[in-house]
Amino acid sequence: MIGRITGTLIEKSPPTVCIDVGGVGYEIDVPMSTLYNLPDTGAKATLFTHLAVREDAHILYGFGSAQERATFRALIKVTGIGARTALAVLSGMTTEELADAITRQETGRLTRVPGIGKKTAERLLLELKGKIGADLPAGLPGQPASSRDDIVNALLSLGYSAAESQAALKTLPADVDVAEGIRLALKSLSR
Repeated sequence: MIGRITGTLIEKSPPTVCIDVGGVGYEIDVPMSTLYNLPDTGAKATLFTHLAVREDAHILYGFGSAQERATFRALIKVTGIGARTALAVLSGMTTEELADAITRQETGRLTRVPGIGKKTAERLLLELKGKIGADLPAGLPGQPASSRDDIVNALLSLGYSAAESQAALKTLPADVDVAEGIRLALKSLSR
């Protein structure tokens, strides 16, 4: 098993990157969240990897953190979830957002990921409950979880991604109420 690769990043061709290690170029499929955090081509890069061996191919998947790789491995153990779907989930939301959605059993957040329907989202929540997200804090410091949830759910229902919603939430004052929080979040997202 190849657990980690460190070398020179020589190509970015989403969703694949190529890392040169001692004269050998490894093509590695990565989620978009990892791709965005990689340095420019020509720089040194390290990825935690998962090698999938199939009849017709050996495919290497790469992740920016060990936590992201562990989440990927948990996702591909779910019935009906393949590596491509797991990459789509990790591209559409961070590991923390996924853990939060599983902890709160929110199918709506998962169905916003391309390729995840209601039944697949319910299966993910059922099979990953207790495996991912059990140790997640209830909310942001100084802000009740229900207020935070209401603001995020409002942004999600307006079509913003989970990542955009969480980023907007971080810009809000700790003591903001729901209506004002939604207004301020929309204002920050429109910039």
